[in-house]
Amino acid sequence: MSAASERGDNQKEAQGSKATQKTGHNHNRGTQMTLLSRRTLLLGSAAIGGLLVTGVGTNQASAEEGNTLRLPIGRAAGNLDPQRYVGIFAVQDMIFDPLVHYSSGGKIEPALAASWDKSPDDKVYTFKLRPEVTFTDGEPWNAEAAKWNLDRWLPKEDYNWMRISANLDKIEIVDPMTIAIHFKQPTPTALVEFSYVRPVRFLSPKAVDGEGKYASPVGTGPWKIEKDAPEGTDLIPNEKYWGAKPSVDKVSLIVMPDARSRMSALRAGDIDAMGGQFIAPVSPQDAKTLESSGMTVVTDTGTDTIVLGFNPRIDTFKDVRVREAFNLLIDREGICKAVMKGFATPTMNLYPEVIAYSGTRFEVPKRDLEKAKSLLDEAGWVGEPVRSKDGKQLNIDLVISEDAVPSSRALGEVIQALLSEAGIGVKLRNVDHATRHGDIPEFKYDLSLFITNGAPYDPFNSIGLMVLSTIEPGTDGKIYEDKAVDPLILKALSAPEPERAEAFQAVFTWLHDNWAMMPLFHAQRIWAHNDRVKAFAIPATEYEMPLKGISL
Repeated sequence: MSAASERGDNQKEAQGSKATQKTGHNHNRGTQMTLLSRRTLLLGSAAIGGLLVTGVGTNQASAEEGNTLRLPIGRAAGNLDPQRYVGIFAVQDMIFDPLVHYSSGGKIEPALAASWDKSPDDKVYTFKLRPEVTFTDGEPWNAEAAKWNLDRWLPKEDYNWMRISANLDKIEIVDPMTIAIHFKQPTPTALVEFSYVRPVRFLSPKAVDGEGKYASPVGTGPWKIEKDAPEGTDLIPNEKYWGAKPSVDKVSLIVMPDARSRMSALRAGDIDAMGGQFIAPVSPQDAKTLESSGMTVVTDTGTDTIVLGFNPRIDTFKDVRVREAFNLLIDREGICKAVMKGFATPTMNLYPEVIAYSGTRFEVPKRDLEKAKSLLDEAGWVGEPVRSKDGKQLNIDLVISEDAVPSSRALGEVIQALLSEAGIGVKLRNVDHATRHGDIPEFKYDLSLFITNGAPYDPFNSIGLMVLSTIEPGTDGKIYEDKAVDPLILKALSAPEPERAEAFQAVFTWLHDNWAMMPLFHAQRIWAHNDRVKAFAIPATEYEMPLKGISL
């Protein structure tokens, strides 16, 4: 399963951070981040009402008894087995630690590994494990516990979407507090991949049943489960935690699938904050509403990109003149203002600048209807009201899915209008999550909206899984593919540090010069909170709760 597939199947079921100071209810435009959630979970109004009664009321009472932070989640936390793609990322992150931690801008910091060394050829990584760490059940953290965890998943083919799995040679216990991981090929992605939430986090060897199957969520992280129920999950601090101790006494996660109910609860004081793509997303429209009602809206730079992708396997889009024409018909600035309400930055880049090795910024072209028409004429697509070539009309099927890309209906309608002005017929096909994840890998579309993987997966994963033609498409499909760019991608994925920036730039330049895709915008990440929250910082990735430094 690919990283993209994992995020999509659980959404996408697709990680510190600089505190943002604010006063009143003005959102901070100085830092920008993403906001689009990739999944909307819906319940009937009666079910929502029941959840609000059993969830918010109970947690309001507990909050009055202590220093409890109350946050909504879009669905129940689920099975928190760190080796399965089921539970909510951010809850798993609270309980289970990685070997290394991914912080803002792609910086790798120590976690359960206090230090590490790698061989010059990137084939051997040796980790000195942090001493005097225990799991919350009292089991010691050491080389045996580390190897036991890694043996559960690292050698298995199911995890070969990560290079640390695909390239694995052996896992070696060097001494009681040191492990060495040997790879068959240079694996410069190793440190980033060891920071992922799943499947790489570490479970207590005693937290399994007699058959070795996951039994309970026991980790070394700063939090442990106090109560887990369909209506919500309560976590309390791990008193044995090796790092900075949590600043609140409890985090109460309340299941609230409906965005409007979350907004009402925030304004009523029944919850303290809401946000996060995979937690309780805030749309641009909702952010404006919350801001106008006195809530504090906080934004920061997003780590992914919304891309309009061509089906690379149909003849229409094999002509670079057609791809350029489509690009020139898109009004990226207008989309950011009208659809994203200013919570996005127009782009022609595959990755935002906050992603390491994201390359130089390409100029965003202004919409040029006349040039686009001329290019289509040159490519042989002529006539009115819908252009045609060799008896075939230029009718395009644009797949949209609110489950995969919320706001995609509004985006689709704008794109439909923009393309129609050049004589292109556009049919919007709105599909659910399951249908999209069946159709896209099978290339049953002409155009589709995609989202890059974002931090910590990129810059490696989106080009390696969603562009490289030799890799079978996962559930999120291909943004583009062409064997001509494959050698450049392979070079970038294996390039040693001194050569990496140049290697990635070569990929981006090729994609840009060939009008291979239509990057639209980098969306901001949005959180909102009430006055009970006195300090708030959006975390480095969408797979974490905003708990570092928070106070009430």
